[in-house]
Amino acid sequence: MTTQTEAPTQATQQNANKLMRILMFTLTISMMSGIMFNIVLPKISQEFSLTIAQVSWLSSAYILIYAIGAVTYGKLADRYKLKNLVTLGLLVFTVGSLIGLTSHTFAMALAGRCLQAIGAAVIPAIAMIIPLRYFAPERRGAALGMTAVGLAFGNALGPVIAALIVSMVHWRWLFAVPVLVLATIPYYRKYLGNEQTKSTSKFDWIGGILLAVTITLMLLSVTKGIWLLLGGLVFLGLFIARICTAGEPFIAPKLFQNKKYTLGLIISFLISGTCCSLYVLSPLLLSDVQKLPSVWIGFALVPAAVASAVFGRKGGRLADKKGNSFVVYIASSLLFAGFLLLSTFTGGSALFIAVFLILGNVGQSFIVIAISNSVSRTLPQEQVGVGMGMLAMVNFISQGIAIGIYSKIVDLGSQTIPSWNPLYNYSSGSIFSNICLVLAASQIVIFAIYYLSFGRMTKHKLGGLMPEAEARTLSNI
Repeated sequence: MTTQTEAPTQATQQNANKLMRILMFTLTISMMSGIMFNIVLPKISQEFSLTIAQVSWLSSAYILIYAIGAVTYGKLADRYKLKNLVTLGLLVFTVGSLIGLTSHTFAMALAGRCLQAIGAAVIPAIAMIIPLRYFAPERRGAALGMTAVGLAFGNALGPVIAALIVSMVHWRWLFAVPVLVLATIPYYRKYLGNEQTKSTSKFDWIGGILLAVTITLMLLSVTKGIWLLLGGLVFLGLFIARICTAGEPFIAPKLFQNKKYTLGLIISFLISGTCCSLYVLSPLLLSDVQKLPSVWIGFALVPAAVASAVFGRKGGRLADKKGNSFVVYIASSLLFAGFLLLSTFTGGSALFIAVFLILGNVGQSFIVIAISNSVSRTLPQEQVGVGMGMLAMVNFISQGIAIGIYSKIVDLGSQTIPSWNPLYNYSSGSIFSNICLVLAASQIVIFAIYYLSFGRMTKHKLGGLMPEAEARTLSNI
């Protein structure tokens, strides 16, 4: 029986490494595309005489479709050649970009944005699948570290590039940046294999539609009201009934019978919801409390993103060498310290905020790598595509819900709520201080759940340490 720990040929390893470098570039472009429009929403609002809430659909729709598309592409990856799915996704991504670039109405720009998201949703799916398919478990952490680097570069470059583009040309030229992914298609087709699951099963479109409606209603309920949440729960019930009764369901219920995997989804949901605050709240904090102009806010966020990129690969290698749990311990400590310091010095110097964000961003990179690696090792080979697609979808849902919650809390205002942090000694910014204090406490809870689920350590024949669940999974391969 062939094991996953057998050494691949040197040529295979070289192709896998080249594939990861291409994926890093793709992730950078995708991340930039996802966040660049955030800084131009006021301009778009003025141009089309719309409210900020209306034009924010350029961002909200992107996240929503991204979440649904990630699990759909993951499901399709278990049936079709990955190189064909990537080619299709990136071509649709490019077509959407061209429609947005030539748009003259908000409706056309939104249509281009939605089409962008439909195509780009293949990217988070392959970012989970490629490290699993092309890297042995003992090298998978380093591969996932490279994906973290791509995301960090996109996060660092996005606001800066967007500011430069808008300062020189019309905001529609932001749609031109994703066209660069066209250059990667020949390389994906060259380095991705021809593996294809021999399956004659039908694709459960009804289950997929029910899941899409469920996610849409639940995300909208955060800002639009409780009735949408009730509607989302109704469709969730219909989706559960569908996958339990369909002969070939969109998502097999047995996937959730895997307790380790289900716990991993819960942990990842909590992590995504808390860590996205670093991107969402930081610009608001620097603007509302430190009173920085938009240009300086972008530069204040760059050091944290660069640090995340620099240390991302180190975190992946550390996971391979010391085990995922070891990396989670470090990440939780960094996140706890970062949030606690942000809570204590919210009203202080912007320089302090920039330094504390470095701790949080590096911690986030580390913990995402470790959790993705831990969850991947709970899945049998035939469930990798849909399982990791579900993980990506859960992350986006968590971020969408968290963004709505953070926005509502900030709207309460910072003057009327006293600070819960006894060390806080500033006249403004207490609402941000309180949020960060709660987020710091949440890291302790997340760490405890992870420790109980994956944290007990055992020796493995490959050397080093890894959780019992990982060792058991590998021993069964």
